[in-house]
Amino acid sequence: MASQLIDEDPALAHEHALAASRRAGRIAIVRETLGITAYATEDFALALRELRTYRRISGKDDQIALMVDSERGIGRPDRALETGRAVDRSALTTPVRVALAIAMSGARLDQGDLELALGELEIPELDPDRAFEWSPALFAARAAVLEDLGRDEEAAFWAHRADVAAEALGVDEAGDEELIVEDGLIEGDFDDDESATDADAVELAADEPLAEDSADDSVVDEIAADESVIEELTVEDEVRELLGEDDDAASDDDAAPDDHKAQGSEQEA
Repeated sequence: MASQLIDEDPALAHEHALAASRRAGRIAIVRETLGITAYATEDFALALRELRTYRRISGKDDQIALMVDSERGIGRPDRALETGRAVDRSALTTPVRVALAIAMSGARLDQGDLELALGELEIPELDPDRAFEWSPALFAARAAVLEDLGRDEEAAFWAHRADVAAEALGVDEAGDEELIVEDGLIEGDFDDDESATDADAVELAADEPLAEDSADDSVVDEIAADESVIEELTVEDEVRELLGEDDDAASDDDAAPDDHKAQGSEQEA
């Protein structure tokens, strides 16, 4: 429920996350969700605490950008930079690495270091001719820093690229697909091995010899069915499953008919 509400009603999503944390506080996804909803409601101290706990439980750094931003939110840009520098960026996924660069740039801005803020955004993903899911935010962040530096022409260029990328991604709903972005022309393409997704691999498998098609199709169908079920699960569903509530409810339902039968037998006797 919290994941469904966070965009529309962050406060209500936060209430759901708090309720889940009281019942399943040792589950990583619960602490992660509470941290995210706390961040969305600008309770940065709680967000930082919960995201630290999530990282300790899960061993993952995938919310490091929110942790850096939360440090900024409570007025500690120095700690924000320390937090960001403490992780191995090469071990992060590309979206997380880009989000971290934007957060680190913001911390530099908080300190008044405009050139260093611009330098934080000088990463390989900063390519104005290609757009991924992370590109609009990255381009817009660069435009904002350039504007603060008084480099208005460059700022306008990157702001325009951000708009073009956002429009392209919104129309094509490409996810991790790479888009070659030009004014008036959007051409789909894919990176090489590094950014190819599982969906790309399925498409490539379709070009394999026909003798294996039937077996491959059945495997692909099973994977697609499993993924559709996973996508429909909410945070509360996952928590209930982990707590065993669904099994309890199912066992109660199964027991009910037996109870009725027993009562009927007693009446006949």
